[in-house]
Amino acid sequence: MLPLIVDMDGTLLRSDMSYANLLAMAAHSPEVLLKLPGWLLQPRNICRANMADVALPDTHNLPLNPDCVGLIVERRAAGARIVLIAAADSRIVAAVAQQTGLFDEWHGSNRDTDLSGANKARFLVDLFGERGFDYIGDSQTDLPAWQTARRAYTLGSSPRLQQNAASANSDIVHLAPTPASIAAWFLPLWRALRPHQWVKNVLVFAPLLAGHSFDLGHGVAALIAFVAFSLTASSAYLVNDLFDLDADRAHPRKRHRPLAAGDLSLRRGGFAAFALAAIAGVVALLTLPLAFDAVLTLYFVTTLSYSLWLKRKVFLDIFVLAGLYTIRIIAGAVAIGISVSPWLLAFSMFFFLALAVVKRLVELQTVIRTNHTRGHKRDYWVEDLSMIQALGAASGYLSVLVLALYFNSPEALSLYRSPQLLWGICPLLLFWISRMLILANRGKVHDDPIVHTARDRVSYLVGAAIIAVIAASVLL
Repeated sequence: MLPLIVDMDGTLLRSDMSYANLLAMAAHSPEVLLKLPGWLLQPRNICRANMADVALPDTHNLPLNPDCVGLIVERRAAGARIVLIAAADSRIVAAVAQQTGLFDEWHGSNRDTDLSGANKARFLVDLFGERGFDYIGDSQTDLPAWQTARRAYTLGSSPRLQQNAASANSDIVHLAPTPASIAAWFLPLWRALRPHQWVKNVLVFAPLLAGHSFDLGHGVAALIAFVAFSLTASSAYLVNDLFDLDADRAHPRKRHRPLAAGDLSLRRGGFAAFALAAIAGVVALLTLPLAFDAVLTLYFVTTLSYSLWLKRKVFLDIFVLAGLYTIRIIAGAVAIGISVSPWLLAFSMFFFLALAVVKRLVELQTVIRTNHTRGHKRDYWVEDLSMIQALGAASGYLSVLVLALYFNSPEALSLYRSPQLLWGICPLLLFWISRMLILANRGKVHDDPIVHTARDRVSYLVGAAIIAVIAASVLL
């Protein structure tokens, strides 16, 4: 029985370990990225070795391709030797092979050897002889290996790749071929953008509504600000998912995210993040005041800092999350050229701090249910649960107190015909905040409270009641 040679990136794994290594290096030592341009000018195997010297990617919970694993199990049962050979650095290849436990032998690139393309094919012939092995791969770079193999296996190949592989080797088997359609790669990207999260960016309309500024020009400016923030937010989500791959893959729900699951390649995810941020910046620069560009930049930089560092700092992460909501409100005011009400800022500061606490409560409940003693990649202990609950309740109720004080202020008296009716909002918000905290404590809230709110019938009823109260205070 001839040995089965298995490629790694895209074949065994639904991921690319070279890009994972780059992300691990950036997270471990960001300053080393300054050396990357010089490394890229060197041969690929030297560049990979340099990155691996700095940091190695986590090989736990990697997304395996079930069709490849199925072939490995089948061939091993028939008595074949299973060998992993990849262009990645040999230390990464060894870690993957040992972690999966599927291989009898493995080889990777080092400073002296580049096992990619034709080099890999020559290496295989030297080891096993011409036509002395079967080979499974997934890309154009595998054509030389297919050509020298006895039997070739393609995995997830497009019609064009199938044709090229068949020209290289007539004894070929196509596993899980994929159609050449835009939907095949766009749908995972669309999910990774998290369009349902764009509801948060409705906050840019808050200054317009709170100030009763219903000018058409202001409405258009606020709409453009919404689009710019949505594109920027999606870019930030992609960056966050790229740097949080290990934690997401270990999470019971987040492991299904496109980047963590391997449905979207790391290369495409990184390119999309850059493109979205660039488009948002150009749109804002051409249509909105420069002050808005500054606020949008602040939001993006803060989000990146949160993804890379701040999310691991106890309580600081909660305050940053709350601040990101408030930044949206400030951006909306800047976009339409009005000042932000101090009442609105005070309310948003406490209210969104409560929502950020709910988000952390949900994560801690997940830690408790999975029997971990400490949250993964978070600086919280299970013992912190009661303190976080107290912080959430205090900040939520303080936001209602700010509203109550605002309802008696000269500003409210001048904007509403019946400002005394606004007091009806207070019990509604107290009920909603208390309910959210209880549901979070029970682990019944989505990872993001805004997403939970968008799917929660009771939240819609409370929201409708609040709108009715505001309408009555304006009209009656």
